[in-house]
Amino acid sequence: MTADRSITSQWSAPDAGWTLVVHGGAGQIRRDTLDPAVDVAVRAALNAALAAGSAILSGGGSALDAVEAAVRVLEDDPNFNAGRGAVFTAEGVNELDAAIMDGSNRDAGAVSAVTHSRHPVTLARAVMEKSPHAMLTGAGADRFGAEHDIEQAPPAWFHTDERWRQYEELRAGGRFDADLKYGTVGAVARDAEGHLAAATSTGGLTGKRWNRIGDSPVIGAGTWADDRGAAISCTGSGEHFIRVGAGHEVSSRVRLAGEALGAAAVATIGEIGALGGTGGIIAVGHDGAGGWCFNSAGMYRGRVAAGGEPQVALYGDE
Repeated sequence: MTADRSITSQWSAPDAGWTLVVHGGAGQIRRDTLDPAVDVAVRAALNAALAAGSAILSGGGSALDAVEAAVRVLEDDPNFNAGRGAVFTAEGVNELDAAIMDGSNRDAGAVSAVTHSRHPVTLARAVMEKSPHAMLTGAGADRFGAEHDIEQAPPAWFHTDERWRQYEELRAGGRFDADLKYGTVGAVARDAEGHLAAATSTGGLTGKRWNRIGDSPVIGAGTWADDRGAAISCTGSGEHFIRVGAGHEVSSRVRLAGEALGAAAVATIGEIGALGGTGGIIAVGHDGAGGWCFNSAGMYRGRVAAGGEPQVALYGDE
C-alpha cells in the first residue's frame, strides 16, 4: 500500500513552563475507517496518559517520572500495540520493547524482546538506574526484571482477542501490517526545571520473525532526550527511523544547527519519507516548544502544557 507522503505538523510556541506530549501510534488512521467506539476509547486513553503525566509535572515532579507514568497508562490499554494489546510474533508470542532517557544527563535504559514485564517502560528505567548497561534483551532482560521486583504478568495478560485475530489473519495469508497502522506509544516532557525526558514502548510488528527489533528501544533512533536539544519519541516503520537515527537527528538539528524544533522534526520525517518510510514524531524542545509531525494519514496524539487545556487528536485534519 502506498503511504501518504504529505506531512502534517503542529507545534506550540516556546514556553518557560512544563510541557507534555504523548502518542499512541501512526498510520492509516481515517475517519471513514476507524470504528467510532475505538475513536472514543483512544481519545479517553490519551487524555488519561496526559492526566497521569501532568499530575506529576504540575506538582513540580520530574520529566522522567512524567513520561514513565504516561506510557504506563498506554501500556495497560489494549487499544495500543504496547504492553497489554501488543501484537503477536510469527511464533504466536508477545515480545515487548521499550526505552527511556533522561535529558539532564543522557542516562538511558532500554529492553527488547521481553515477555513477562507488565510495564516494559518501567523495566527499561530499572536497566538505566540499577544496572551498568544501557540495553538488555530477551531472557536476560526478563530475568533482570524478576530479580529487581519489576511487576510481572503472565502471557494471558498481554493476549487480546483482536491482536490474535490479526495474527491468525496473517497466518492465513493476509498482510495485516501492510496497512501501516503502528500502535507504538510514547511520551516526551519538559519539566518546570527545564529538564527533558522521553519514553517509548511497543510490541513491534504483527508476525515479526527472528527476534526483530525496531526503532523504539534504540537510543538515538526511536527514543532520545538531551536538555541541550530536544526529547523525541517516534512511531512508524522502524527500520527507516533506525537508518536515519531519527531522535538524535532532530535533537542535533536543534542543538547544532540552531533549527526550530518543528522545522527539525519535519525535515527528519521528510528524510524518512524519501527513504520509503512512514510514521510520526513527537518532540519537546529545550525551550518548551512541543508538538508532532507525521507523514501518514493520522496519528494518535495529545499535548498539554502548564496552565493550558489538554489537546487530543487522531486524524490528519485535526
